[in-house]
Amino acid sequence: MRRVWLLAAYVLPAIIVWMTLGLLVNLLPLSAAALVLMAGYGVFYGVLEAGGMARPAPPGSRWQVPSGWVRGVSRRRRFVVWGSLLGPGFATRNPYAGFWLLPLAVAAVGNIGYGVLLAAALGAAHSTGRALGLLRDVKDVDVNSYLQSTLRSMYWRKVDGFVLLVAAGAAVMTYAYRL
Repeated sequence: MRRVWLLAAYVLPAIIVWMTLGLLVNLLPLSAAALVLMAGYGVFYGVLEAGGMARPAPPGSRWQVPSGWVRGVSRRRRFVVWGSLLGPGFATRNPYAGFWLLPLAVAAVGNIGYGVLLAAALGAAHSTGRALGLLRDVKDVDVNSYLQSTLRSMYWRKVDGFVLLVAAGAAVMTYAYRL
């Protein structure tokens, strides 16, 4: 039952936050500007990450929810606080540059209905991934698992870089098609 609560606490706030973002950015004429920003951002960070040049700071207390917000409260309230802040992905540090391409992709849609739908899907996918990762990592908390996690992170950063480069190319092609 705790797993269901955790998943719901991450996914539901994320869907609401992302849908609100989708609505707001698609009410404004931001589609062309978002495509240009996607292209520039994707190339810049794609080259850094795919080339292994991006070096994030090691995880620390600034990546976490402030302890005062969750100390001495019920487990359900902790799940809601953690999920509301960590699930959508905007209030905490994310080591992958590709995350910040997602709001630009939502803004690039240029259609309120599709923008909200894409935003809801991205929010659900991101928050579900974070919650499932947390459930996986809670079982194995030791030095070896932390080192393995760091190695996996380096691999996924390279993948993130290549995906950013592909997204940049897609943004350029979409922009050219719309002209």
